[in-house]
Amino acid sequence: MREPSIHSTAEVAFEIGDADLASALSPDPADTFPPVFATSRLVAFMELAAARLLKPLLEPGQLSVGASIDTTHTAATPPGSTVRATARFLGMEGKLYVFEVVAFDPAGEIGRGTHRRAIISLERLLAGADRRKGGA
Repeated sequence: MREPSIHSTAEVAFEIGDADLASALSPDPADTFPPVFATSRLVAFMELAAARLLKPLLEPGQLSVGASIDTTHTAATPPGSTVRATARFLGMEGKLYVFEVVAFDPAGEIGRGTHRRAIISLERLLAGADRRKGGA
């Protein structure tokens, strides 16, 4: 099994838009969340950084998928700010690729955690999802 070099990194940077805000998460107006960067979007961009690090290892028909993430979100970031998420490869745990993930806004760190990903067959993933159709 191929793997990235230990401590290799990948990064994503983006400007926080309205869809990235906690206030945009629920379609129910009775739910109220603040107009700051949502934790779910923080996690998504951390995953994206790790996925980019694995991309050169993928063979045709493969993709990487998240297996677990343990993350803290420690600071509120307003809309319009640029956020950077980085992933640093720490090593393997069995078939899982383990990353340290950290995110920053212009004022400093806003979150960090540990993320695990697997490389799998797209066909296998879609077949598993198809088997779940109609389930409870």
